[in-house]
Amino acid sequence: MASQNLKSPVVAAAAAASASAQTIPSSTISTTTPSSISLISPSDPPNHSFPPPPALSTSSSSTSTSTSTSYSVSAPPSNVNVKVSLTKTYSGTSERELLHMASDISYADLKRLYTLNPLASSTTTAKYPAVRALNPFQKKRILVTGGAGFVGSHLVDRLMLMGHDVLCIDNYFTGHKANVAQWIGHPNFELIRHDVIDPIMLEVDQIYHLACPASPVHYQSNPVKTLKTGFLGTYNMLGLAKRVKARILIASTSEIYGDPLEHPQRESYWGNVNIQGPRACYDESKRVGETLAYSYMMQEQVDVRVARIFNTYGPRMNWNDGRVVSNFILQALKNEDLTVYGPGDSTRSFQYVIDLVDGLIELMNCEEPTASEPVNIGNPEEYTISQFAQITIDLVKAVTGKCDSRIVYLDPLVDDPHRRRPDTTRARELLGWRPKWSVDRGMRETIEYFKWQVEIMSS
Repeated sequence: MASQNLKSPVVAAAAAASASAQTIPSSTISTTTPSSISLISPSDPPNHSFPPPPALSTSSSSTSTSTSTSYSVSAPPSNVNVKVSLTKTYSGTSERELLHMASDISYADLKRLYTLNPLASSTTTAKYPAVRALNPFQKKRILVTGGAGFVGSHLVDRLMLMGHDVLCIDNYFTGHKANVAQWIGHPNFELIRHDVIDPIMLEVDQIYHLACPASPVHYQSNPVKTLKTGFLGTYNMLGLAKRVKARILIASTSEIYGDPLEHPQRESYWGNVNIQGPRACYDESKRVGETLAYSYMMQEQVDVRVARIFNTYGPRMNWNDGRVVSNFILQALKNEDLTVYGPGDSTRSFQYVIDLVDGLIELMNCEEPTASEPVNIGNPEEYTISQFAQITIDLVKAVTGKCDSRIVYLDPLVDDPHRRRPDTTRARELLGWRPKWSVDRGMRETIEYFKWQVEIMSS
């Protein structure tokens, strides 16, 4: 019947494939490995085209019942050094040179990052600041907790410009997304909304643990939360560092010295702290954070760094954080009286945020055996609060052309330290670090920033 000679398309295809297989001779495929590896520079446009397949050389020695194929693959050349080849593709091969990049970045480049309009309609930009192209053996994946805050955002800026991959986590209690908006969408940057009192699973090489409210207004608004952040947050970050074998830097504070009886304060001083006062939630959370860090170091061999940070000021400070610098500048800009609590003879030392970031990066990457000991990071220039108030009035007048503010004295605050000045000998000898910014220069920059912020908010 005619129907018996009809074949379905599937049967026909199978028959054709069978006939083809019986006529293909055995093949010898010769594959060679190229003797050199050519890498694409990060500045070159990507090439998504694929190379053509290797040519096949065949020989006719087959039977109709079986097909045999032999492969001959030559051994890889012994003179290929992948690490050297990759290193030559990028700049900055010395670890010491890489560390110096942190302080070599111009202040003009840094200033452009914090003078972006925070009220811009979009938080992403089509063009990002230029970052350094590091080779894969020097590029680190770095976690910054509290990275959208005042100090954290400046640290994120510096690490990004240095060419590292940066993960920023923040719960936005005192931080703001606008502080890192210039990096959102960049392939080297990742922003995660997360509270450090909850564990998080990440893979990183270094951890800068900065997350914690640092101004009295904020940490006293929820003392229990402050203590949980200081203990549980540090506990979680140390656990993460243990799991992934990352080096961790704990951002401690000069507040662990309390109302010091030693002046200036050395790292060996144990402090004079009221554990029941209104500042105790912050003081004790930082003290227990250091205890946790050194317990993990001794018991679990976690690689720890501890920075005791003294009073810091600069752009991106919260205008309502209640700190002396932001209070004085805003009051002077508004021609209001500057409020000093107490007789004004208490002393403070003020460092500009750029100097602090230099010190943190130097400490994190220090390989000296004593680098795990606490290090004071602060400016040893000491001023009474009355002196600093008058300096603020004079500088605001110099920047704006007008300031008629006066200094008024109110009742002293409970447990407010009377004297505060760091002994920075260890930072100087161990890290080669010393502050570069004078109070006059740093305050001018900060006043200009607050003046610009006030103009934006009032427009």
